Amino acid sequence: MDQDVLRHAPLFSELDDESMTALLATMGQTRLRRGEVLFHEGDAADRLYAVVDGKVKLSRAAANGQDSLLAILGPGQVFGELSLFDPGRRSSTVTAVTDQVELASLSHDDLLGLLDGRPSVTRGLLALLSGRLRRANDVIGDLVFSDAPRRVAKALLDLAERFGEQTEEGLRVRHDLTQEELAQLVGAARETVNKALADFAAKGWVKLESRSVIITDMERIVRRAG
Repeated sequence: MDQDVLRHAPLFSELDDESMTALLATMGQTRLRRGEVLFHEGDAADRLYAVVDGKVKLSRAAANGQDSLLAILGPGQVFGELSLFDPGRRSSTVTAVTDQVELASLSHDDLLGLLDGRPSVTRGLLALLSGRLRRANDVIGDLVFSDAPRRVAKALLDLAERFGEQTEEGLRVRHDLTQEELAQLVGAARETVNKALADFAAKGWVKLESRSVIITDMERIVRRAG
């Protein structure tokens, strides 16, 4: 298990080497392939997870029966922390979206033991929760006040920050999502998102590839997202 990846998570970033070694000894390990589900919405919640390799999506079933994609998470990101404070049922379904996914997990009892006497871990957990709340507020605001192309541009910037890789052509953002999943992430119809991406491509701002986008004019995308 790659502890350097885990150190990217705010929850574990300030642990000393001894504490990190002790943490790794208590963590479970899970591997998934694309399309495999880690847990379903409504399942019992008893563990926190960290992504070590690959990407997963968090989704919920909407009232109309369609899925709503809440987030796409990659290496160093943590999920399942809310159940520590509200043990009950999972609020989302987690599914692998890359060919291989590696996850590290920590039981609630072990997490509580980790928090005990370690203010840095407590601060990391608070930072994680604060980030979740801030993102939720931003998503609600965008759905109310932003048009679809702006939401597409903001989604590209968010994905680029976490998964972007600089190439000669531009910043390649491998999101590993289908067109439908990308539309769910943006919160718009697939046709609307595809039209916005096609418009960006026609203007020379991006190049479209299968499950990835190359941002060729970052300044324009930033302006459109503003």
